[in-house]
Amino acid sequence: MTAQRTQRKLHFLGPLGSFTHAAAVENLARFEERFGAEFTLVSHRTAAEVFAVISHTDDYGLLAFENNVEGYVVPNLDSLIDADDVVGVDRVGLPVAFDAFTLPRHAELREVAAHPHGLAQCKTFVEKAGYTEVPATSNAEACQHLTEHRVGLGPRICGELYGLETLERNVQDYQGARTDFLLLSGRDNAQKYLAQARSGGVSRFETVLAFVPLSTGPGVLANALDIMRDSGLNMTSFISRPIKGHDGTYSFIATFDAAPWQKRFVTAVTTLLERGDWVRSLAVYERPEHVSPPVETWMLPTGGVRDAHAPQANRELLWGE
Repeated sequence: MTAQRTQRKLHFLGPLGSFTHAAAVENLARFEERFGAEFTLVSHRTAAEVFAVISHTDDYGLLAFENNVEGYVVPNLDSLIDADDVVGVDRVGLPVAFDAFTLPRHAELREVAAHPHGLAQCKTFVEKAGYTEVPATSNAEACQHLTEHRVGLGPRICGELYGLETLERNVQDYQGARTDFLLLSGRDNAQKYLAQARSGGVSRFETVLAFVPLSTGPGVLANALDIMRDSGLNMTSFISRPIKGHDGTYSFIATFDAAPWQKRFVTAVTTLLERGDWVRSLAVYERPEHVSPPVETWMLPTGGVRDAHAPQANRELLWGE
C-alpha cells in the first residue's frame, strides 16, 4: 500500500501563464517525490506574498532566481536576504522562449509589454518593430491585460490561457536562454529535508551564502575571500548587493560547491563569525552537474585587451603613458 502523502501548497508568482507557473507545472512530480507531499498550486500577485505565506506555514514557494542572460533576479534575491525564516531547498531550470501575442482583433500595434527581463531578452524584436516598451509585473500579466495597440511577450501557454493570437514565435535574442528557480521553504522544513537527503545517500550539495562585513575599508573583502579560498571552498558565483540607503555598505552573496555541515565550510564560516561578520545561508540544495565551458574569443565584449603589451593596452585600460 502506498503511503498517503502530506497535503501542501506550492505558492508561485503568477498570474497563470508566467514562466514560474510553467516551471512549477514541469517540476511538480520532482517536488512531490523529493518532499513526500502532494502539492496544490497557488498563484500570487507579488513575490512578497509568496515569502509571507511561507514564513508562517509549512507550505513551499517557487520564485525565479537566476537567468543566464540577465543574471540574478535582484528583487527576489534581496527578499531572500531579508526574509525572516525562508531558505531555498531545491533548484530547477526552465528554458526561456518568448512568443509575441496580440488580441484577436487589434488595431495598429505601437507598444510591447513584458517583465523587464523579458523586454531585455527580446531587444532585437522590439527595436526592429519600433514598439514603445511597457514594463509589467510579469510576462503573463502583460499578456493577460493586452490592449488593442499592444503586443505581449510571454510563454507559449499564454496564447491558450488568454485566447490570444500569435504574432511571432521565438522572438528572444538568445536561443539558449534559461532561468533557474528556487523552491523555498521554512528553515525547520529545510533541515528535515536535508537530513533525509543525507541519510538517503545524497552527498553533493551547493550552498548560497550571504555575508556582511561589519567593518569596512581596504582589504576587508579580499581578506574574506582569502578565508574561503584557504578553507578549500570552490566558489562558483559571487556578487554584491547594496545595503539599501547606506552608501558604501554591501552584502555579498557567494555560491559554493559544499554543504554547510562540511568541515571546510564550517571552518570558513567560523572564521568569518570570529571577525564579527554577519552570515546567513540563503539556499542549500542538491548540487546540479556543473559544466565548465571555455570562453571563446567571439563571446568577448567589444574592446578591452588580452595582451598587457598590446599597443592599445594603455588606452583601453586608461593606464596613461
